[in-house]
Amino acid sequence: MEAILERDGDLCVWCSVQFDDRLNPATTEHLVPSIKGGPSWIENEVAACRRCNNERGHQGPAGWLQDCVGMGRTPRPEIVIAGLRRLQLAIEDRGGQRKSRPYIDTNLRRLVNAYPDPR
Repeated sequence: MEAILERDGDLCVWCSVQFDDRLNPATTEHLVPSIKGGPSWIENEVAACRRCNNERGHQGPAGWLQDCVGMGRTPRPEIVIAGLRRLQLAIEDRGGQRKSRPYIDTNLRRLVNAYPDPR
């Protein structure tokens, strides 16, 4: 968890709530759920609050991010997009994960279209 928080910051990826050890601890969230072929690699993990992690279930990152916006939350799409890109590169490097590749591509395309890079 320490490496994930150092990489992505100490806010929930889905609602931007600040983590703290006592009242709102960070939980590990898989961008690509294992049911969709997501590996248990650090490249597939982001930090989420317990509420968002529990509510998301197996929903895809693009759909859940859109739901979070609809619920008035402030998601961090740049972290989700960076995570999916990082996972793509890890899969290219390590191989395997055939089931998750199209899932990643579809979610990444939806997110990039919905949240274009402001640069």
